[in-house]
Amino acid sequence: MKQVSVVLKNEAGLHARPASMFTRTAAKYQCKIKVVKGEQEVNPKSILSLLTMNARKGDNITIIADGIDENEAITALQNLVENNFAE
Repeated sequence: MKQVSVVLKNEAGLHARPASMFTRTAAKYQCKIKVVKGEQEVNPKSILSLLTMNARKGDNITIIADGIDENEAITALQNLVENNFAE
């Protein structure tokens, strides 16, 4: 299992377009992925779950991956967040 904590720096946080990008990226991997914000834990392969987090700019989220391609998944999702969802 791998995990990384990142801070959302983009203006929209995980809303609409950024959440869609996050979900599409997560869906490319076979491993189980979870995103945690505070006490809330969601499956990022479901955009509705991801949107329920109400993650905003400045929020810290933890991305957890467990499975055969966990390293690749963590790297791709971390890069997506750190590059502000290409905004």
